[in-house]
Amino acid sequence: MVFSRLRFCVLPFDLFGLGDWGIEMKMEIKIYTVVVLILTTLSTASAQVASHAPVVAPAPAASGGISPPVGRPVVRVNGAVLTDRDLLREMYNIFPYARQHNGFPQGMEAGIRDGAMKMMIFEELVYQEAKRRNLTVPPADLARAQAEFRGSDSLLRAKMERSLLIDKLLKLEVTDKASVSIAEAKAYFDQHPERFNQPESFTFQSISILPPPNPNAAQIQEAHERAEHALRLAQATKSHDEFGVLAEKISEDDFRVMMGDHQAADRAKLPPPVVKALLALQPGQVSGLVAFDANDCTILRLTSHIPAGMQKFEAIQEALRDQLAKEKNEQLRSALAAKLSRNARIEKA
Repeated sequence: MVFSRLRFCVLPFDLFGLGDWGIEMKMEIKIYTVVVLILTTLSTASAQVASHAPVVAPAPAASGGISPPVGRPVVRVNGAVLTDRDLLREMYNIFPYARQHNGFPQGMEAGIRDGAMKMMIFEELVYQEAKRRNLTVPPADLARAQAEFRGSDSLLRAKMERSLLIDKLLKLEVTDKASVSIAEAKAYFDQHPERFNQPESFTFQSISILPPPNPNAAQIQEAHERAEHALRLAQATKSHDEFGVLAEKISEDDFRVMMGDHQAADRAKLPPPVVKALLALQPGQVSGLVAFDANDCTILRLTSHIPAGMQKFEAIQEALRDQLAKEKNEQLRSALAAKLSRNARIEKA
């Protein structure tokens, strides 16, 4: 949902089968980079011994029902122990905005946790497969990574080696096989014209002020005063980023964690007051207060007004190639996960 109780948009988040949220946009998930690995390892004092020492991350305590991690085992993968610290770190990798807001969006936490668990198990299986194949990391690559972070601890080195081995196997089995040529993209474009015949739509940002459900007169008045204050601040912003930072600070709709950004929304699916306000704006302009549901109101900043019509291949070919490559990457990654999981012994605590 978008403005908490407003049903015209959805969060742009679809991960590991969390569901169809109605927008063709996926949050890109990255395998551990050396940077993340270093940051989550520097505070390690001791660790259990498995196929790798589990990461001990100084993760902040999260709200929304998440208990502070204590190193409790949550899953064993062919005997390798992964802990609640690993799990929470992966959840933050999936949804980094949770760090800023001290928790995950209500209703999404279980799905994010499930996705993090799957990613964690997948990475461990990839690492074990890389070791089974006797893949190695060139000493120069390992030394260069270590030098970048001025580390010399043996545990730190083992973590970096693990990360680089995961990347190496994924490059062999996924990345190198997922490229999409211009000819392949054009063939897809010609075979799926319905995907590129876009309706009239808008991209925009929002800052919303929402009184509690069933508010009394005093709560309605208080919300109105907050909305007027928010409007003055919003109209003083001069850019997308300024408006976005303000949205993160004061907005009460779900899109505050995305700098207030809404991906292309079909005009036909937007409430009439919102459409009317957006039509009155030029890109970059900020609306007044827009009432959209009883006592709820929002402030809109128009990013673009997209006319209906068939998109031109030349204008979207690079974006389409990227999207198709991501889809191919996901298919290859899923196939690899299924293959590696087939004979694996996975025991959840």
